[in-house]
Amino acid sequence: MAKSQSLGPTRFGLATDREDCYAGSMEPAVLVATRDAVAHVTLNRPAVLNALDAPMAALLVEALERLEMDPAVRVVVLKGAGAGFMAGGDVKLFAGLADRPLAERRRTITALIHAFHPAIVAMRRMPQPVIACVHGVAAGAGMSLMAAADLAIAGASATFTLAYARIGTSPDGGATWFLPRLVGQRRAMELALLPDRFDAARAEAIGLVNRVVPDDRLEAETAAIAARLAAGPGAAFANTKRLIHRSLEASFEGQLQAELESFASLTMTADFAEGTRAFAEKRPPRFGGG
Repeated sequence: MAKSQSLGPTRFGLATDREDCYAGSMEPAVLVATRDAVAHVTLNRPAVLNALDAPMAALLVEALERLEMDPAVRVVVLKGAGAGFMAGGDVKLFAGLADRPLAERRRTITALIHAFHPAIVAMRRMPQPVIACVHGVAAGAGMSLMAAADLAIAGASATFTLAYARIGTSPDGGATWFLPRLVGQRRAMELALLPDRFDAARAEAIGLVNRVVPDDRLEAETAAIAARLAAGPGAAFANTKRLIHRSLEASFEGQLQAELESFASLTMTADFAEGTRAFAEKRPPRFGGG
């Protein structure tokens, strides 16, 4: 791994075989390392289990938006540094607001959520598949962030809790939108109202994560999936991601039309020509991503 470079939050780029630090301090809150068309985005506040604050949220948004526009990036892997994925919002910040005037309390929390929500939007909008690589705890906003990813791979010892009810508030980060679609309305209600901690096996059983792997294989298994996606037909993946997301609000007839238009447009790509040629020649395709 290349040595981290401290770059200002508005002065960074993304490059293969390089790690970029999204902060102007000695302890960057978000790291991005791009190799072989896979961008690894690491939440980097390990001393507080990557708890979310406004500066970290802003840096995450900027990182994702730059990756979204980078044609060299074909897959994004999101993970946490240290002992866990993300422990949710910074509860110490919340506790410090308890004795502040109500207007100030609301203003501060509103600013934090406004900083965080664009990251969720960017993950859903970006054409690249996003994989959440989850170890340790995924709680509160961490669970929302994981739910926003297209795929989620968890280590066997990972734990999950929606957590918000424990501090007397309701979910954010899109959790109330994602969870009914991932696990069903009844289960989503249970996770929100009875925010008990549960293990990776249950997360897989209810459809919250795609698969659970041994802890010591988590990085390797995630890398293998990312490599497989990076070698695939990028334009087809982007269209597939968009079709699946829009299907949740589309009419049946509208979805059929969108599928037709997508399929027809993809037949004009080099990847379609390569894929069909490879099938006829009984060999693995060599996709170029377009």
